[in-house]
Amino acid sequence: VDKVYSILPFEVEWFDKRGYKVDYVGNPCVDAVSNRCHKNESRQEFLQRNHLPDRPIIALLSGSRVQEIKSCLPMMLEAASAYPDYQLVIAGAPSIEKSLYDNYLKGGSAHIVFDETYELLQQADMAVVTSGTATLETALLRVPQVVVYKMSGGWLFHRFLELFIRVDNISLVNLIANKRLVEELVIEEFTVENLKKEINRLLQKEYREQVLNGYDQLIDMLGSEPVSEKTARLIIAELNKTGKM
Repeated sequence: VDKVYSILPFEVEWFDKRGYKVDYVGNPCVDAVSNRCHKNESRQEFLQRNHLPDRPIIALLSGSRVQEIKSCLPMMLEAASAYPDYQLVIAGAPSIEKSLYDNYLKGGSAHIVFDETYELLQQADMAVVTSGTATLETALLRVPQVVVYKMSGGWLFHRFLELFIRVDNISLVNLIANKRLVEELVIEEFTVENLKKEINRLLQKEYREQVLNGYDQLIDMLGSEPVSEKTARLIIAELNKTGKM
């Protein structure tokens, strides 16, 4: 490897210590969120387009893999259903058949939208998010969130993982910020009761403001310069410098 272009700021020190030439270029999620469709649409336009009632929204992002959805979505729905003033809207993963979600939508307990994750988050009052890239996208759209993740094996497997994993957080939001900006409920800590408690916290003005202030610091850290263009310029400059172009 002659040059590394990193999309995560905490990688720079790691690569540098191992002798790699590395530039932090920003995260492509910034570009994706900035260039999203329906960026300026109103709440009413979103609701009408997706045939949703005019009620506050809890967005449920249950992951993009079948096992994640099966593990996380039932508990998300059970916990969030305790807040009848809110409608529950699931962000359907584009690679997943609707029939999988239909198993959890009986009785009209929730709605689902496909290919509208950014649009949904833009109008959501809060979100429950399975750990992954979506946690960062949710932060960039400034939606207070709680991060969840479920794996088989329970607390014993969690303790085993801790022997090898040396980070305090698992979500991109907290890893990039290098502190706990949003709460994480992982493996045995992810229970319906614990999730209800975190949703309650997200309803509190003071805590919401704390989360949003943390997001603003994170957004400043990631920068706003178009990542793809910046990286392309750096690559061309490096090739010119080394005489390879």
